[in-house]
Amino acid sequence: MKTSEDSKNVGPVLIFGCGDIGRRVAALEQLAGAHVSALARSTERERALQAADMVILRGDLDDPATLQGLSAAGSLLYYFAPPPASGRTDPRIKNVLARLHGANLPQRVVLISTTGVYGDCAGAWVDEDRPPHPQTDRSTRRLAAENALRGWSKSTGVPVVILRVSGIYGPGRLPVARLARGEPVVREEHAPYTNRIHADDLAQACYLAGRRGMPGALYNISDGHPTTMTDYFNRVADLFNLPRPPTISLEEARHRLSAGMLSYLAESRRLDNRRMREQLGVVLQYPDLATGLPACLEK
Repeated sequence: MKTSEDSKNVGPVLIFGCGDIGRRVAALEQLAGAHVSALARSTERERALQAADMVILRGDLDDPATLQGLSAAGSLLYYFAPPPASGRTDPRIKNVLARLHGANLPQRVVLISTTGVYGDCAGAWVDEDRPPHPQTDRSTRRLAAENALRGWSKSTGVPVVILRVSGIYGPGRLPVARLARGEPVVREEHAPYTNRIHADDLAQACYLAGRRGMPGALYNISDGHPTTMTDYFNRVADLFNLPRPPTISLEEARHRLSAGMLSYLAESRRLDNRRMREQLGVVLQYPDLATGLPACLEK
């Protein structure tokens, strides 16, 4: 829940990785009166961000030379950019942090990471005290970004807040095309637990983390009502009046599903979001799929 104190301008806001979630956060910051800038690597992206009344900084996180003139002094920095698609580290965040020193330090950094850093937890409830144990390169890269940011924070004294985010859904973020193709899912009894957060609720969590997040803290960002991946696909199919996907066994899945989908099926956990609710004060607009999915159609 926002208070009048939360709505006060926190100073300049800078967003790296200003996609769907970044634009939602930018809108919240603009409502609070903040001056918002965002990094764009292409003319196409620049046009999209200018349409949202943001000041554009040109730069490419993969090319350190383009970041030479980067100014983040005194800003609230939201770092939402994903790591590269391969490898086990995140050179992008290292390229940025190398430019943030001396008089060019932000006042705070909020990082979006992933709950995948916990690895497979065999369906157990997981809070932020559980040690990370990533089991895919994708999650290993995210943990590397967390560690790089923590190390930089320790050396500079700039507070950082890390949000470990579950699966994001919202308007335009639903697996409708996959359902239309009739791709299968595993049978309900074999499907692992998965966790979700509506894009609007994630944006609210980011905004409040910029104001209320404890320095150095981790927060699980989830609606707190895990289901299975099969249940999720079935609900989306029903919402769009599509046939529910055919179901197959785990053994069949190993031969028919993509490596990416199989990596999700190999991990099961249920996320405890109490710290998000109690410390950040997030009041979920969509506390479960039953309320969040219909809202995707309305928008």
